[in-house]
Amino acid sequence: MKDKCTFCGRSRNEVELLIDGVSGSICDQCATQAFEIVQEDQKSRSTFEIKPSSVKKPQEIKAFLDQYVIGQEEAKKHIAVAVYNHYKRLFQSDAKEDDVEIEKSNILLVGRTGTGKTLLARTIAKMLHVPFTIVDATVLTEAGYVGEDIESILTRLLQAADYDVEAAEKGIVFIDELDKIARKGDSPSITRDVSGEGVQQGLLKLLEGSVVNVPPQGGRKHPEQKMIPVNTKNILFICGGAFDGIERKIALRLNTKVVGFNASQATEGINRDNFLQYISPLDLKAFGLIPEIIGRLPVLTYLEPLDRNTLRNILTEPKNAIIRQYIKLFKIDGIELTFDEEVYEYIVDKAIEFKLGARGLRSICEAIMTDLMYEVPSQNKKKVRVTQAYAEEKMKRSDVQKLRA
Repeated sequence: MKDKCTFCGRSRNEVELLIDGVSGSICDQCATQAFEIVQEDQKSRSTFEIKPSSVKKPQEIKAFLDQYVIGQEEAKKHIAVAVYNHYKRLFQSDAKEDDVEIEKSNILLVGRTGTGKTLLARTIAKMLHVPFTIVDATVLTEAGYVGEDIESILTRLLQAADYDVEAAEKGIVFIDELDKIARKGDSPSITRDVSGEGVQQGLLKLLEGSVVNVPPQGGRKHPEQKMIPVNTKNILFICGGAFDGIERKIALRLNTKVVGFNASQATEGINRDNFLQYISPLDLKAFGLIPEIIGRLPVLTYLEPLDRNTLRNILTEPKNAIIRQYIKLFKIDGIELTFDEEVYEYIVDKAIEFKLGARGLRSICEAIMTDLMYEVPSQNKKKVRVTQAYAEEKMKRSDVQKLRA
């Protein structure tokens, strides 16, 4: 019996490989075919089936974000509530119990570069039961121009959903660098603003909710492809942007430079180190977003600028902290890596000096660690200790010094 395949009956001489089991055998061809059948069956079942019991509550979602993102309590709270309400809206649309329809609340996150907008998006993607994609707004242009069409946002969501349209219509999209599509100015120009206001106009139909014909392969490179209709009514959009310079618009609105005793009393309570906490839709309009877009992003929140303590915690506390990553890299080679406490303080000092937020931490660490990562694996060392003197020496030789703002 074991000299023949139990499934097709071919003998051991007729096949390349015959795998023996307890009470039978299977040949390599039948094993390959069985594997393909299992794959097809798994594809036919949606991987995005959501059960109410599997959905985390807002506080649980925030607790998950806390493991990876330090600080930014306000932003994490808004995202946790938005994601939880998104799930509830999906369950309600399935149930259709009454006439009260819950509308989606798209979010706009405003924060300086390196404060964690994209990290928040990537982290929340790890725990979602719905398709999720991150799109960069800088590559988008009006239809008919060089660049990506607005519909390419939904193409990526479809790809994340493995082209399951029903699942994609319940997904979440994070649009990064939204500030880069702001109006270039009110002054008339002979050139068309194809990557600014034109893109904002195109985004309106996605944010509000409409049926959009999406090219499955993206763009105009395959004009013969059959379009896939996608309803964006239940797709949640989270947008983020640095909005560099919007603090000046906020300060102007708050009238912080007025003269006089009463005026100084009126502006006394304003925190001039963090104007973003006072951001309003008026400031976004002054920056260059059209009112229609602002109206379709009803939840407006900000990310705090990173202070010294926060930067210090980012180095070592999160699950994927930068220092932990280096320790893991050396551990793979059987090397124990340690840092003196003064090194952390030195790295934070340099990050504040360069004014690059959390991204600056990575650049500085790379400048300090590159030589070690190059030399140590060949030296058969079992322990490596990084001192402040070593860090200072490597920084002096490094091109990172050019990053100084």
